[in-house]
Amino acid sequence: MARPLRITYSGAFYHVTTRGNEQKDVFWSKADREKFLVYLASAVTRYEAVIHAYCLMSNHYHLLLETPTGNLTEIMHHINGAYTTYFNVKRKRFGHLFQGRYKALLVEADAYLAQLSRYIHLNPVRARIVARPEGYAWSSYRSYIGSAQSPPWLKTSFILGGFRAEADGAKKRYRAFVEDLLDKEYDNPLKEAFGSLILGSTAFREMITEQHLDFHQSARDVPALSLFVSRPSLEAIVNAVTEALGSQPKIARQASLYLCHRYSGEKLRDIGNMFKVRESAVSEASRLFAVKLAENEELAEQVARIRERVKI
Repeated sequence: MARPLRITYSGAFYHVTTRGNEQKDVFWSKADREKFLVYLASAVTRYEAVIHAYCLMSNHYHLLLETPTGNLTEIMHHINGAYTTYFNVKRKRFGHLFQGRYKALLVEADAYLAQLSRYIHLNPVRARIVARPEGYAWSSYRSYIGSAQSPPWLKTSFILGGFRAEADGAKKRYRAFVEDLLDKEYDNPLKEAFGSLILGSTAFREMITEQHLDFHQSARDVPALSLFVSRPSLEAIVNAVTEALGSQPKIARQASLYLCHRYSGEKLRDIGNMFKVRESAVSEASRLFAVKLAENEELAEQVARIRERVKI
């Protein structure tokens, strides 16, 4: 069975989320949520985890987590395992509580941690459970704005430190930062993640690729490794297509969009910006061109030669 790619190293930051099996609730009561927070605290004590933010919904939870000793697997095994045992014993049930493996997105902290904390703290508002984030008791937001005492295992100073003010001033600025999105449409920052694995700049991704990926593993066992193989830029793909199909501008555009979507590894948003179309239009145009390739052998051969030229 294929394994997920876990990128672990000392000092890594993650957005972690786990959902209930079959989307069922994993927190049934106040006591359940309190017990889960106990396990967060013990993860800090026993495994040196650093918890920067959290939100406990009914059928899933979010964490912003730092691993000073690079032991994400141990931390998550403790949190999810201990809570599952507690939940099953209490309800006299057996089997899995959570849906498959937890999702852990590696995050470039300086660039994205504040945005992610805001996204997490607004989760109950998006779900229409409360009108304002401070109205929800089971997130770290109240600790961030100073309306509740912060538990000793929760670290707010790293994110608040980015708001460049004394403690009370930073809390006010953070509150304004979160409230700025109330009653507004806004993008999910997780959509910018590369391959649902890394949220960060190109330089950050290159650093991770060079320093923390083991390419001796089989791509068959860990398919996500193939995402990190060097790929041509969008511009290189378009230039190669234009050189080959420049006399047919309509076909050249379709082929360029198709190859960028299938083989560049870039985000839909960036491809859409390149071609001045919506993200959904990128996927649909790529699908339609794939049908055309299946029906046109000569065109398929031309595209195959372009792929050989740009090594995709």
